[in-house]
Amino acid sequence: MQIVKITTTQNIDIEYAVASLSERIAARFIDYAIFLSVYGVMTAALVGVYSDQLNSRGPVRPTKFVIMIGIWLGFCVLYDLLTEVFLNGQSLGKRFVKIKVISLNGTRPGIGQYLLRWFFRIIDFGLTMGAAAVVTVTFSDKKQRIGDMVAGTTVIKTAPLNRFSDLVFHSPEEGYKPTYKEVVQLTDRDVTLIHDVIRNFRMTRNSNLVYRLALRIKKYLNVNYPEEINEYQFLEIVLNDYNSLIANNGIDTI
Repeated sequence: MQIVKITTTQNIDIEYAVASLSERIAARFIDYAIFLSVYGVMTAALVGVYSDQLNSRGPVRPTKFVIMIGIWLGFCVLYDLLTEVFLNGQSLGKRFVKIKVISLNGTRPGIGQYLLRWFFRIIDFGLTMGAAAVVTVTFSDKKQRIGDMVAGTTVIKTAPLNRFSDLVFHSPEEGYKPTYKEVVQLTDRDVTLIHDVIRNFRMTRNSNLVYRLALRIKKYLNVNYPEEINEYQFLEIVLNDYNSLIANNGIDTI
């Protein structure tokens, strides 16, 4: 399994398992199957329309066929851009294979990055018939095609290397009542980052990372914490709340 190390905006190095070339190809074939399925459905509907016209002995006009081809081509061209933007870095094929696009700082890519990845498909898959994508993904350090290199993205496996059950902190006691139910919005990877920052603080006493991460989590969850607890205690509460609400209930948040 090849690993890529990405430095997050909190200056924490997180390791991700990079999607292999075979996984990316498998996801692409699934997407192609979707293209063909949509084309088949549209063709079947169009054949029904033309059959009705022939039975009524009316004139058969090719206009609807041209419109159908135009709609289908537009669907194929915009499919990757729209699905990755609205499905958090995943086409339907990527979601099935459990891989996704992320930015090299570990966050969700912005619209501009998705646009760059999409635009450079002209080179990766169009002009070179996929050869450029295969070569660059195979030999680049972070397994990037040209579009990824330009956009500052890569494709990773969605299953984290460090599962939630591997995190080293005490589980809340029986009967524990969570303070922030909003923690259900976090993913295992978010919680892994919180754990890593806490562990870093215990080793280095670097409170700056704790402070910055606590503010980001507070803003992301849209919650407040009382003045009598500090940022470090807030992050510990978030971990315990997450463990109580999600991990012990077996809910997958990937």
